[in-house]
Amino acid sequence: MDAGSVSSSATKSQSRCPLQEQFLQRKNSRENLDRFIPNRSAMDFDYAHYMLTEAKKGKENPMASSPSREAYRKHLAESFNMNRTRILAFKNKPPTPMDAIPSDCSTSVQQSKPAKARRYIPQTSERTLDAPDLVDDYYLNLLDWGSSNVLAIALGSTVYLWDATDGNTSELVTVEDEAGPVTSVKWAPDGRHISVGLNNSDVQLWDSTSNRLLRTLKGCHQSRVGALDWNNHILTTGGMDGQIVNNDVRIRSHIVDTYSGHHQEVCGLKWSASGQQLASGGNDNLLHIWDRSTASSNSPTQWLHRLEDHTAAVKALAWCPFQGNLLASGGGGGDKCIKFWNTHTGACLNSVDTGSQVCALLWNKNERELLSSHGFTQNQLTLWKYPSMVKMAELTGHTSRVLFMAQSPDGCTVASAAGDETLRFWNVFGSPEVAAKAAPKAAPEPFAHLNRIR
Repeated sequence: MDAGSVSSSATKSQSRCPLQEQFLQRKNSRENLDRFIPNRSAMDFDYAHYMLTEAKKGKENPMASSPSREAYRKHLAESFNMNRTRILAFKNKPPTPMDAIPSDCSTSVQQSKPAKARRYIPQTSERTLDAPDLVDDYYLNLLDWGSSNVLAIALGSTVYLWDATDGNTSELVTVEDEAGPVTSVKWAPDGRHISVGLNNSDVQLWDSTSNRLLRTLKGCHQSRVGALDWNNHILTTGGMDGQIVNNDVRIRSHIVDTYSGHHQEVCGLKWSASGQQLASGGNDNLLHIWDRSTASSNSPTQWLHRLEDHTAAVKALAWCPFQGNLLASGGGGGDKCIKFWNTHTGACLNSVDTGSQVCALLWNKNERELLSSHGFTQNQLTLWKYPSMVKMAELTGHTSRVLFMAQSPDGCTVASAAGDETLRFWNVFGSPEVAAKAAPKAAPEPFAHLNRIR
């Protein structure tokens, strides 16, 4: 038996469209007719036989028929409705052909899915502020936008705060020369407390409302702290010594977990939205995924996945807001790639060569889009459509690599800071549809009253 022929016939039967089959089937056998073959019930076979035989005899022997006989034949034909010239005739009209998909159905489908208007993406920044003394260092994290709509930026040894609602500017802290410069800043989830990493390995916790230093975390690292992230009351710190430390800020002995896996400086730290997985990137080109449930205070915690696909430092990390186990990572100048990972399995789902150093990544909270910031040669921000990774826009204006990005709490505005000592604000993600319906009036632009940082 030819198995190939059986499989091919089965494949053909399965490949047929169910909808098309449903619409082409007739309801009964009477309607299952071919339009080019007449219906036999519409034929008069007696008349047809007479016309083919008797009428022909009369034409062949015209002498045998008299005028009176011919008149009688015509009268008889009229009486019995035999004056028909067509032998084969349709009693009913042939059935009209049926469309595979009725027009009313296709119209309803088109009406149910109206075309979505393409969002306008401004190609220039809506505001540019001066940011002098911004440290041009790829491995630091000097910009963050808190949930209370206050932006924090570290310029040299000073941390500044901007309230986006009223445009007020304030200085949080200026550290001593032996402790500075500031190497990282990160808001706590409450939007009130902020952590500040220093060049001397200390980490300070501040209350932004009262401008008061709450405590200083010591003994976590041997050198500068360039990466910070919060997981509820746990502050995770990453240092140049390659160590990652979980600190419980509520207790005196704050070190509760230690992650050892990097051989060089840790420059990227991001907790997942669930708080169960931590992603860390380092100058050793490594990306690690850590599981919170396996953390131990007695011994260094073993990583869940060690991912070695990048060929340069991994600083840019961003967890997907609509898929909990999807992580995006960006490589430095020797790699130039954005990679996407399934953090449950450790599989690399996609890799895109951007053509330049990837400094930071941000997901759009309202659409399936990803924003990346880059270095040489264009120093641009690139908006990508996920998962096709088609470029939607390229935003230029910075004249040096765009080292840091932060997103406003409503997800509309992105702030970027670059080595050119400027801070720019981009309306790249637009306004969320829900927010637009709830507040039809346009919100005032953030920092409308600011022209310079200092």
